[in-house]
Amino acid sequence: MPAWTRREDGLALAVRVTPRAAREGFCAGTPDHFAARLTAAPVEGAANAALVALVARTFGVPRRHVTLVSGDTGRLKRLNVAGDGTLLAKIAASLYEAAP
Repeated sequence: MPAWTRREDGLALAVRVTPRAAREGFCAGTPDHFAARLTAAPVEGAANAALVALVARTFGVPRRHVTLVSGDTGRLKRLNVAGDGTLLAKIAASLYEAAP
């Protein structure tokens, strides 16, 4: 699966998470997934909650529009972001263009 897939109801994302990072950030990773650095520890869902908040901020949607589909306990996660699929795909593409 590519890092993102435009869907009729939004966007599907693949994300590789690095918990306990010094700074939070969301950026292009590889062609297969985005990279997310989270300051939260992977304890009792704190990192998952931080990831949902980070994705919501990055894509400009409410947190309730971001759903963790799989990867609850792993580093590789799949999320759905509800909203205008075309606009969300443009934001995802801009993250890859801004990558070094």
